[in-house]
Amino acid sequence: MPPIIAFLLGSIPFGLLIAKSQGVNIREHGSGNIGATNVLRVVGKKYGITCFVLDFFKGLIPTFIAINFIRFDQPADIVAKNFMLLPSLQDHASILSQINAQGLHILTGLCAVMGHNYSPWVSFKGGKGVATSAGVITALAPFGLLILGFIWFVSFKLTRYVSVASILASVSLPFVVIYGSWRHGKLANDTWNKPLLAFAIFIALMSVWKHRSNIVKLMNGTENRFTPKSKKS
Repeated sequence: MPPIIAFLLGSIPFGLLIAKSQGVNIREHGSGNIGATNVLRVVGKKYGITCFVLDFFKGLIPTFIAINFIRFDQPADIVAKNFMLLPSLQDHASILSQINAQGLHILTGLCAVMGHNYSPWVSFKGGKGVATSAGVITALAPFGLLILGFIWFVSFKLTRYVSVASILASVSLPFVVIYGSWRHGKLANDTWNKPLLAFAIFIALMSVWKHRSNIVKLMNGTENRFTPKSKKS
């Protein structure tokens, strides 16, 4: 159930609704994308920020709920007490329980991102998932988001291309996950979150795919640097 709810929540096209409230069909302006960046460029700063925050929470809320309601410590303990498993079998049950729970956490977050990227309310089109992915990562690995935010900020300041900053931050995610697992000693004892790494790789590839038109423009020298519309006329 959480993954389905996450997809439906993620599918709400806040960018489209915000722009429409100002008499603008966002799909007919700028890049045609319903994400926060295009809303900011076309409609204005406060509307773009509002869109980013709402898209962010589309990823954060369902993932946070899944993490707090789907746990992996109690099921393994219950199995061990009820069936008096041998230590090796108990460990095996605990590992399976952990992977299953973590997998559901990741699946919930992934469904939120996919709902945003392929919303059924806009003909299965949508944004590029940056803000929603950031919300998911905040729930799963908040410190990792700080590192990714720093990478995004520095990349943007150096290039003034939102697309470049978003791509670099996204492709850095798998390395941040591996670093975090190593830093906390989870790689050594094999308790690291394997589904999270799979999610990170998928998000990195998805980001590159969703930004493919931007990549072509960058290669051709036609990608526009960020120049926000400060006030809607």
